[in-house]
Amino acid sequence: MTVAYEHGVNLFDTAEVYAAGKAERTLGNILKSKGWRRSSYIITTKIFWGGQAETEKGLSRKHIIEGLWGSLERLQLGYVDIVFANRWDPNSPMEEIVRAMTFVINQGLALYWGTSRWGAAEIMEAYSVARQFNLIPPACEQAEYHLFQKDKMETQLPELYHKIGVGSVTWSPLAYGVITSKNEGRIPETCRGTIKSYQWLKDKVQSEDGKKQQVKVMDLLPIAHQLGCTVAQLSIGEETLLSEPKTIKGVSLPTNPQPITQNRLACVRHFPHAILKIIVERGEKTKNDIFLAFKQFIINQRILFSLGWGEKKHGNVIIMAKFKYHFKI
Repeated sequence: MTVAYEHGVNLFDTAEVYAAGKAERTLGNILKSKGWRRSSYIITTKIFWGGQAETEKGLSRKHIIEGLWGSLERLQLGYVDIVFANRWDPNSPMEEIVRAMTFVINQGLALYWGTSRWGAAEIMEAYSVARQFNLIPPACEQAEYHLFQKDKMETQLPELYHKIGVGSVTWSPLAYGVITSKNEGRIPETCRGTIKSYQWLKDKVQSEDGKKQQVKVMDLLPIAHQLGCTVAQLSIGEETLLSEPKTIKGVSLPTNPQPITQNRLACVRHFPHAILKIIVERGEKTKNDIFLAFKQFIINQRILFSLGWGEKKHGNVIIMAKFKYHFKI
């Protein structure tokens, strides 16, 4: 976590259900021991599964408020930056959910609230209820997004991005580790799939769909080798470049700190003209779309600030040339 923070990662996501609250407690202990400025990082947590009792589950007003109190106690924080509703709850009226989220924000327990694994219809309903009763609407949706799971992010949610301004925070960019090309369908001893509670992950990797995904990953190896990067870096870089501007990418922190630096730098080191050329040839986006996305990517990643690229207007060729010069590609 220290390596991630020192390399620019500033958002750490957890949930009340992770390890029955132990994940939040561990994260809180780390933050307390490090003494980092609270304004320098973002903490998000998710509420839905808090305990065995019926009153400790779901998105009732009672559980949203009490669940967040419990999370803050374990995190040893006064507030979280974003509290997510960790799935849609058909047993709780939408107005009750939105009013409870507005309450915790007004009480200073959270700065924003968002949804996780909600459908576009539910998100729109929450927004409409918030506008109807002058409440606070969800700021973002947390969705799974990787090479094998793109439908929701690329076909269902874009309309919401533009119509109501909701953003997105993505999770599992490497498909639970499938997009690494190093396991070849096997479950290594250090993988979460070996943990009893993650049997579903082991079954997923070894299923017929999992084997097909492994074949597709291996098909990407020649392209990755051509670009001098790993399949994992290629995947993260492609998603970062082609995702919506209001998307925050998420990368799970591994036990070994080396992949953090490898994957973090992938987005800026392995997307020169070669990968743009490959994407354009495959017809996934027009050339103009690619350059517009690339320019926005440069601004977001602050790559060229040291070269004075900011408000000055340069053509696409000059931007590419400066990118190549800065990293000596």
